[in-house]
Amino acid sequence: MSQQEVVMAKQTTAGTEAATDSAQCCPADPQPDTTVEISPAVNAFLKALASPARQRIMLLFARGAELSVNQVAELAQIGQPRASEQLAELKRGGILTSRKQGKVVLYRADKQRVVQALADLQEYLRYCC
Repeated sequence: MSQQEVVMAKQTTAGTEAATDSAQCCPADPQPDTTVEISPAVNAFLKALASPARQRIMLLFARGAELSVNQVAELAQIGQPRASEQLAELKRGGILTSRKQGKVVLYRADKQRVVQALADLQEYLRYCC
């Protein structure tokens, strides 16, 4: 076989492999199903977790800890107004819940809502990916 024939054979094989790969990874109907979308609750959950500061704060709630704004501010070494803003965003995202004890508001992880948001996100990713 001449060198030109070898090159042509390699190109043909590569083209066939590429066609096979694209057939396996891409659906027959390239039109997306626009009825499948991330729910507002999952969007809020993702937004709440998007901040490294909020991610660090969430670690304070490990093992069922229940903390006030002042405790979070002290442990996270941030100001009380900043801690309050971060806790509010985590609560909007369904990651924290709160209860009032006298004049103090105590926050804790909302495991049930986190599990639901993760399940919803997993279902969305299973569909799209």
